[in-house]
Amino acid sequence: MQVVWFKRDLRIHDHDALKMAASQGRILPIYILEPELWAQPDMSARHYAFLCDCLHDLDVDLKRIGLRLIIRIGSATEVFENLRQKCSIDALWSHQETWNTWTYKRDLMVKSWCQSHGITWHEPPQNGVVRRLKNRDGWAASWATYMSRPLTMAPQLNAPLGDIASNTLPSAADLGLAKDGGTMIQAGGRKRATKVLDSFLNLRGETYTRDMSSPLTGTDSCSRLSPHLAFGTLSTREVTHAAEARARTLADLPPMMRGKWPSAMKSFSARLRWHCHFIQKLEDAPDIEFKNLHPAYDGLRPIDATSDRLDAWREGMTGYPMIDACMRSLRATGWLNFRMRAMVMSFASYHLWLDWHVTSQHLARMFTDYEPGIHYPQVQMQSGTTGINSIRIYNPIKQSIDQDPDGIFIRRWIPELRDMDPLFLHTPWKMPSALNTYPMPIVDEAIARRSAADLMFELRKNNPDHKATAQSIVKKHASRKQTRSKRIAKTTPKDPAQQEFPF
Repeated sequence: MQVVWFKRDLRIHDHDALKMAASQGRILPIYILEPELWAQPDMSARHYAFLCDCLHDLDVDLKRIGLRLIIRIGSATEVFENLRQKCSIDALWSHQETWNTWTYKRDLMVKSWCQSHGITWHEPPQNGVVRRLKNRDGWAASWATYMSRPLTMAPQLNAPLGDIASNTLPSAADLGLAKDGGTMIQAGGRKRATKVLDSFLNLRGETYTRDMSSPLTGTDSCSRLSPHLAFGTLSTREVTHAAEARARTLADLPPMMRGKWPSAMKSFSARLRWHCHFIQKLEDAPDIEFKNLHPAYDGLRPIDATSDRLDAWREGMTGYPMIDACMRSLRATGWLNFRMRAMVMSFASYHLWLDWHVTSQHLARMFTDYEPGIHYPQVQMQSGTTGINSIRIYNPIKQSIDQDPDGIFIRRWIPELRDMDPLFLHTPWKMPSALNTYPMPIVDEAIARRSAADLMFELRKNNPDHKATAQSIVKKHASRKQTRSKRIAKTTPKDPAQQEFPF
């Protein structure tokens, strides 16, 4: 019996582990619902709802090839031991996984269990992330080589195993996952994933390069594939192949018929590489989920999970319309475009001086597309604790005016401001007379920004070991597109979109 353990790869197409296992014998496809994982502080009901959609579609697709998905509830080692006692397990198959610290420790226990019972655990890669990587030299070429490989077709009809019991999925409430305010959460599953990919590549994505920055246009112009990549209903290789095929089709068209599509496909393809680039950071340094990438920033901000500032930020009640609209929108939809993600994190870390350990967990629960390998490097980048990125403090008033000049996004998510005079919509505290219950600013934007910048630059300037440590971080984690010296001293690119993800 070849046990195929589905984790964050909930599909049968381009699934190397499934294909390879099918060539060795009869397959038992299994998904283990681990209550302890869902009790972790970064998990939420919206994640679970998306997962359930994905498992439904996976079971449907497996039945088309003569299999069915077995669901078991419990710890992975207990589930596998129960199977081993009832049937002979020849091998265990699953893709390599880079996820949170809990799953990393769980995999170590599964590895020990396999070794103690003489069971080989095969773990082919699935996204271009390389295990046991010493540094980033040659990483981009390795990623390109992996992505250029042919897609793996789903295996042919496979003789099913005997009657093996499957558990019923518990409700979110059974797992202790409380309702979290999500009213318009993106649905999951392979069927929806392929439709989203097709609509982006052929209908929605033409103005993606220009429109990704705005919360108004990003909702439609961004790919919206990020939760599907996080849960693996699509593989990164599938999406890369599809984007490259679309680019080739466009290249065959007369120039006047291409529109802005070539630029969109070029930008999107680059960000697919960045997707794995950031996951590689967590693979190489799993403790950045909990520790500052650069130790000079340890203790920089107080860790307080009960502060009034934290509550105001989480609830969208800071008094800054664009911040609050984003946080309320995120609670309802589970998604924000990248520029706004960076802005709300920057505001929390600099203006409110909140520690990223606390704020990152709230965002992890709110993002339906939560991907730890992207999430933790990004929150540290926006908090200035990587030591190798420029200190970039977003001005929420400027972003509000630039990205939502007519206040369409703000009025949608902040009903208190729907009747506000347009002259004061971005700075409602300047209104001569109060017409609503919207709060006053929780901090003075300019004073808070200057204070944070002074503290950050002073630390970088006065810490004698800062530069040397930063150089070692660059060697291990940074892209090789720039020289090390330029990366350490770099400034914000002229085109902010160069730093933004499409998802």
